[in-house]
Amino acid sequence: MIELGINLSIKQGFKIMKTSILILAAGLGTRMKSQKPKVLQELCQKSMILHILEKAYELSDDVSVVLSYQKELVEKEILSCFPKTKILEQDLQNYPGTAGALKNFKPSKEKVLILCGDMPLVESLSLKQLLEENADLTLAVFYAKDPKNYGRVLIKENRIEKIIEFKDANEEEKKINICNAGVYAISSQLLEQILPLINNNNAAKEYYLTDVVALAKDKIIKPVYVDENEFMGINDKFELSVAENLMQEKIKKHWMKQGVIFHLPHSTFIGLDVEFIGECEVYENVRIEGKSKIVNSIIKSSSVIENSIVENSDVGPLAHLRPNCEIKNTHIGNFVECKNAKLNTVKAGHLSYLGDCEIDSGTNIGCGTITCNYDGVKKHKTIIGKNVFVGSDTQFIAPVNVENDVIIAAGSSVDCNVSSGSLFINRANRKIIKDYFYKKFKK
Repeated sequence: MIELGINLSIKQGFKIMKTSILILAAGLGTRMKSQKPKVLQELCQKSMILHILEKAYELSDDVSVVLSYQKELVEKEILSCFPKTKILEQDLQNYPGTAGALKNFKPSKEKVLILCGDMPLVESLSLKQLLEENADLTLAVFYAKDPKNYGRVLIKENRIEKIIEFKDANEEEKKINICNAGVYAISSQLLEQILPLINNNNAAKEYYLTDVVALAKDKIIKPVYVDENEFMGINDKFELSVAENLMQEKIKKHWMKQGVIFHLPHSTFIGLDVEFIGECEVYENVRIEGKSKIVNSIIKSSSVIENSIVENSDVGPLAHLRPNCEIKNTHIGNFVECKNAKLNTVKAGHLSYLGDCEIDSGTNIGCGTITCNYDGVKKHKTIIGKNVFVGSDTQFIAPVNVENDVIIAAGSSVDCNVSSGSLFINRANRKIIKDYFYKKFKK
């Protein structure tokens, strides 16, 4: 997977101080209008909560997540990828709000970093800056062009004086354009002292974590200015699309700086785990996803590649490589679909399906060729050797093995093994009935 914006010390395994990390992910996410929990909504084929966990574990080995809505489903996703994560449950009925989420949290380290589970664009370097600030409490803040429903932050002489939740803000306070990003770094001792003092005397009757500022007036409280896009919270599917576009821009910028040519990059989708090696070229409307690897190859317009390797080859336009393909030194033309296929130095120019097969060097696949790999119960394999010429409109009825130096006549159905040097012809006998058309359609 590519690293987006991560500094060298973090990549080498550097852990920040003695820090416990807590991720808030208990919200109902009603604005997402989905049966799927908000933090399981995906950006670049990975759920939001996994993006933020990835960054958390770059900073600490003590990570907890607070859940409530569809807890079992979210917990399963988290533990499948990050099994050391501690799972806590928030009592939303009795202790709603961001401070209510910390009711059962007991940090084991000197400092606590509090993150949001719907903030998948945040980078480790920015979080590191919060932790390195010499203060009892640091808060990520940003200047917003449109402050929307963000909490407002009142700052005087580089000290945070007050955080006002949007629901509780008056008209003058709503004009403030410095907003709370919802990410805090606080000493564990101070957090332990303040949490019991937070009440729900506010418009929403919730326990607000923002109250820590008012309750820690005698402490050093500093803002850390961050990028609004990086710290954006995602509440609905429009914001989800905005965030995915921003992540895609980062991914493609990274690869272009590594030498990959993108034609109309805004029209392409490149997965986080995709790898490019050498000189590669990607045309418009291409989608490459999963753990695909593209080496010194050209991917032409409107092609899709899933979990496959393409090396020293050209693919497309309008080609589809389904999972587990290995394409080397090969030409894959338009409207060719491959699945679980190994092709080495092969030409497959157009309109073919090549599934569950191995095809060796020097072989030409004619237009309309199909490997009939599925019998309704099991998948079967087609093996085609070197220097085989496959005529158009050929069906290989697997399992079948075609040895080297074979010609398959156009229109054949290959239902047996074919030995080296052979010409294989399998067609119905020709039959012409004179004047049949006129008899059939006689007026």
